[in-house]
Amino acid sequence: MDAFRMLSDPTRLRLMWLLSSGEYDVGSLAQALDVARPSVSQHLAKLRLTGLVETRRDGRRVLYRARDAHVRALIHEALFHADHQVSGIPRHD
Repeated sequence: MDAFRMLSDPTRLRLMWLLSSGEYDVGSLAQALDVARPSVSQHLAKLRLTGLVETRRDGRRVLYRARDAHVRALIHEALFHADHQVSGIPRHD
């Protein structure tokens, strides 16, 4: 599963968390994560190749977002699970 491999990188997971809540251009993402623009661009290219993000043009800018509701749910559940692991919240069904 390429998608899960992509999410194993902390920077890509942080990017996906942002992109699951809206659209961003590379500059905004780089600023929000305090990561260099070229690095953000490379991560986004990988996420796009695996089908986790999609783009649209807005004039000269390219805006990125999570591909669909399934991807957004995947990100939400992954981070919810991680929060339980880190905070010690008991597991539940």
